[in-house]
Amino acid sequence: MQERRLIRRVLPHVYDFKTVWKKEGPFRYALTSSDFPFVLLEEEEWIFADDPVVLLKELMQWDRRKMKMVKAPVAEKTNQAIRFERLSRWRIKNFPEEWAPLINDMFTPSGQVAEKVVPADGMETQENMEKSFFDHLGQKIHEIGYILLEPVAAIDPDAAHVEDYLKEWEEDERDAGLI
Repeated sequence: MQERRLIRRVLPHVYDFKTVWKKEGPFRYALTSSDFPFVLLEEEEWIFADDPVVLLKELMQWDRRKMKMVKAPVAEKTNQAIRFERLSRWRIKNFPEEWAPLINDMFTPSGQVAEKVVPADGMETQENMEKSFFDHLGQKIHEIGYILLEPVAAIDPDAAHVEDYLKEWEEDERDAGLI
């Protein structure tokens, strides 16, 4: 079984990122905020992991908040007052309040999960719903204010593709006179 490496670091400069990447990496996934104010992360904070679900759960603070996918009946009246055409009968218990203002099509501010998150095979077990939620979240994470660097099969399927991001970051620091 693959080791589940996970680290969180505040990395204010590209040099700091490169140092962590060289000493503790490479990692398959790297995530930071693309928006201000920062949500669920500190300023300049990065999360690194080899498993996308481990990374996303760390971002959401899944274990610390004792989050869990649970069945939750949907009242038809409520269903029509919310953005979604349809809601699933699942919600995430202890959902992050910090995500309440986010506009997305996967969940409501209270953590009610949209029907589009239901697995394609229709098997709505807790495990399948959780897996499907994190699959969708990983695909849409950039739409809710985060940058997710991940492997590119043609370049390196075992490590996040960070080169383009680091070049741009280094140019920004050079332009700002930081390096």
